[in-house]
Amino acid sequence: MRDWPLWTLRRSALAYWLLIDTLALAVVVYVIVSSPRPDSDEIARFGAIAGTAGAVIIGSSIHSHRMGESERNPWAAHLCYLTAGVIALPCNLLVLLLFGPALHGVLAQRPESHRWVFTLSATALSVFATRYLVGWAKPAQGLVVMVFGAAVLLVVRAGLIAVGLKLRSPRASAEEVVGEPIDAVLGIVAVSIGGLMGFVATTTPVHALMAAAPMALLERAAQLPQWRRSAQRDAKTGLANAVHWDGRARYELAKARTRDRPMAVMLLDLDHFKRVNDRIGHLAGDAALSAIALLLSGTVRRGDLVGRFGGEEFVVLLPDAEPAIARSVAQRVRHAVEDLAVTTVSTDGREHLLTGLTVSIGVATTQRFGYELPDLLVAADAALLAAKGYGRNLVEMA
Repeated sequence: MRDWPLWTLRRSALAYWLLIDTLALAVVVYVIVSSPRPDSDEIARFGAIAGTAGAVIIGSSIHSHRMGESERNPWAAHLCYLTAGVIALPCNLLVLLLFGPALHGVLAQRPESHRWVFTLSATALSVFATRYLVGWAKPAQGLVVMVFGAAVLLVVRAGLIAVGLKLRSPRASAEEVVGEPIDAVLGIVAVSIGGLMGFVATTTPVHALMAAAPMALLERAAQLPQWRRSAQRDAKTGLANAVHWDGRARYELAKARTRDRPMAVMLLDLDHFKRVNDRIGHLAGDAALSAIALLLSGTVRRGDLVGRFGGEEFVVLLPDAEPAIARSVAQRVRHAVEDLAVTTVSTDGREHLLTGLTVSIGVATTQRFGYELPDLLVAADAALLAAKGYGRNLVEMA
């Protein structure tokens, strides 16, 4: 248990995550113990909702596997049928619907199971909070109630998860904490389809099957943000890849030009990195690159744009950075890399603590080279080569 990744969380995040998990477990146990036995009509509604959702998710999973697509997260489909359950099912059968996302987390074999448990717990609390507000024993019917319940479900779930993510990574951006606008739109569509599905199930359960087609379309559409993020991120480090960083940097530089704001570009290259791959192994090299990426993201300023250019080379765009500020950030990064220790495994299978990493850094500023990205990169690269030539583990200003 001491080796669980859960214990690597910050203390505030750990306390909050465990609180959410404990509250969710307590609510589920209370619902199971206190709810009366469902009647045949309620069981029929459950069968229609669960059957429709299961067919859509399983069918989509089979299709994705055949197409060789990356691992999916059917969060929108889960929200859809849980919303239907809030409207149409008694609380104990609503607990059974929660086995859907629970089962998905188990079958997906997630490396950080505590994150999945926390998300599941936040979802369960938001579901039952919504149910309490629209009517615990029997939900009130009507368009206003449905809209209110859907809004509460979305906001409470997003809020609980956002607080946990922010406590885990205080420097995380708003996009990383609450998601992109497209995520909010997909959530609204999901609860809308789920509301209609639940309303239909309360009158004629079999008609809930008509929700299968829009739910399937929603499930596919919900993967678009994930696919787009995958296309923008470097697979080994999670940083912006060269193409995405280039586009973002050009946009920020053009905006800074109109406002006459100082900018800087920082180019970094790990010193003698080939020795790590040759002596310890490429897996150790990959672990070092991931550690450097995490260090960079936590060492530069909030709002700085970090990317990987390829190999052992990284790049950072620093908005509102005078030369002195840019040099200070670069020196802070250099010292942090010197102090870095990476636990990895060598080619003989033994655990190895990788230390002694250093980085050479070249910095170019808009005050000297203007706002054209190619000019800044050429200047930063020349400064980087100078740092290498002067003995490495240095910061050079262009």
